[in-house]
Amino acid sequence: MAREGTPPPAPAREPPPPFPTLPTHPLKDLLAGRPLRVVGDVHGDLYAFRHAAATDRFVIQLGDLVDYGPDSAGAFRLMQQLIDERRGLFILGNHDRKLARALQGRKMRRDPPLMETLTQFTAEENSDVFQRALADLSHAPAWIVLGQSIFVHGGFHVRMLGELPPPGLGTVTPLLSRALFGETTGRMQKDGYPERRLNWVDHIPAGYTVYCGHDRRSTDGRPWVRQGRMGGRAIFTDTGAGKGGHLAWIDLPPVV
Repeated sequence: MAREGTPPPAPAREPPPPFPTLPTHPLKDLLAGRPLRVVGDVHGDLYAFRHAAATDRFVIQLGDLVDYGPDSAGAFRLMQQLIDERRGLFILGNHDRKLARALQGRKMRRDPPLMETLTQFTAEENSDVFQRALADLSHAPAWIVLGQSIFVHGGFHVRMLGELPPPGLGTVTPLLSRALFGETTGRMQKDGYPERRLNWVDHIPAGYTVYCGHDRRSTDGRPWVRQGRMGGRAIFTDTGAGKGGHLAWIDLPPVV
């Protein structure tokens, strides 16, 4: 209580938000307090994806549904089922975008995993998947921000906290490139893949967590956690499904 004759203390002022406030994501209405299951790269591993999808939680799959594994069409069909039942969605991954461009009739490098995926999608028994695949791929967001959680396939940029994702099948802007491919150096590694670095992790603000796939960083079969210098962290969920490893997922409480 203030002493008589002294002015009362000024009311505490909340600090301004560090980033522009985005419109409420429609996913928040869909979630309605439901807990989440964040699923890493599937890469055609339908058997494992069935286990991940067997939940009452809302599934956010972090991209790269297709290529490498035995049943990319089946994995995509299961994702379509989750979408139709309002039980899940997927973030656009670089392999998903590559499939979409091929379905658009773009001239693509004859990458064996992509060629096998196209063979599956165009088979008569998968006509149900094929007929709507391009529409589903075009609707997949490049990233989602829910509270202090960011869901993206490749890598984070601080602008994602203040900008809505562009169309994933449109022009690859620097921000869309970061979302799909992570932070690349412009150099190629001996294995033929682009060299990537993780400097972006140091720019995640304190209190924020980025859930991503794309980079298989785990050495013990569990999602790999990297702390950033600003106090944020990234959790890499790709543990090699469809490539000789297994599928990982993380269960989260409802987003506030």
